Amino acid sequence: MLKEFKQFITRGNVLDLAIGVIIGGAFNNIVSALTKYILNPFIGLFLGKIDLSSLKIGMFQIGNFLNAVIEFLIISFVIFLIVKAINKIKKPQPSAAPSNDDLSVKYLQEIRDELKNSNN
Repeated sequence: MLKEFKQFITRGNVLDLAIGVIIGGAFNNIVSALTKYILNPFIGLFLGKIDLSSLKIGMFQIGNFLNAVIEFLIISFVIFLIVKAINKIKKPQPSAAPSNDDLSVKYLQEIRDELKNSNN
């Protein structure tokens, strides 16, 4: 069982996932600070210095929800940009090997030629 766990934990996907979770947690702290200390005061300048976190409708604290939505949008956009950059870097290299369609046509032509030769 220990051997299986070692194989599982040393698989590339698990290590990538662990790194992603750790970096995501750290990035979440950065985005939270950005939202709380920079974006909200900036938005407050245009809305009459309103702090979104204190915004309430009845007993519902929608300001905190709006902060969470802003953080989510920032994180999602940055992840989108990262994935887009990685995909651009990892463009598929053209393969030198012929495709299956090319091989099929070639083999069918060889079979045709053999049949013609065997009938003569």
